[in-house]
Amino acid sequence: MANAKTTGPPTGDRVREALTWLERRGTKKNRDGMARYAIVAPKAFGVSVADIRQLAKKLGRDHELAAALWETGWYEARMLTAFVDEPDRVTPTQMDRWARDFDNWAICDTLCFHLFDRTPHAWRKIAQWSTKRDEFVKRAAFALLASIALHDKKEADEPFLRSLELIERGATDDRNFVKKAVSWALRSIGRRNSALNAAAVAVAKRLVESAESAPRWVGRDALRELTSPAVQRRLKPAR
Repeated sequence: MANAKTTGPPTGDRVREALTWLERRGTKKNRDGMARYAIVAPKAFGVSVADIRQLAKKLGRDHELAAALWETGWYEARMLTAFVDEPDRVTPTQMDRWARDFDNWAICDTLCFHLFDRTPHAWRKIAQWSTKRDEFVKRAAFALLASIALHDKKEADEPFLRSLELIERGATDDRNFVKKAVSWALRSIGRRNSALNAAAVAVAKRLVESAESAPRWVGRDALRELTSPAVQRRLKPAR
């Protein structure tokens, strides 16, 4: 599992080695834990995220290896791609294809949080995926928005202000995994600075007044955090 791409073993051999490594570390306890947290995967060894990240460090960044790992269909191999793929080589087509394969919230969030938000296509995918019907593709739009809000400290306020319209539309989706991601995105934007906090709080208050239950839930969930003393104290110096 050497890091060198030009002198190391062929990609197929590295995939087989990785799967063997993962299988040896899989446990029933971890698989049961996945089930308790509503992580449903048809092929899973039951390996902890800490072990997956340990393997990723051994493998290094390798776009071709990530693609081959994804194609195995194993949950842990797909989690591994978030830490192995090269963000600047990820294409929009690849993002769409992998998003269509998302079958649980953990794989969706991990890819968005550790890989997709580092690509130059992230904002475009947020807009596109926010209109999709598939539950985990739509969740990915808002998980990706939350990830950018949390990670990109240099991004201006304007893209986040524009995204609040997507959040208001997305909040009407009453599916659990979607509405939780919508709330995550709204709360993450509102924690960036005082101006975005005020804008996010205004959206949350409108959602609370909705006649529908899903927007009300998102609004209340966001308001609890965004108006909390802890968040307000942290934002105060920036005013």
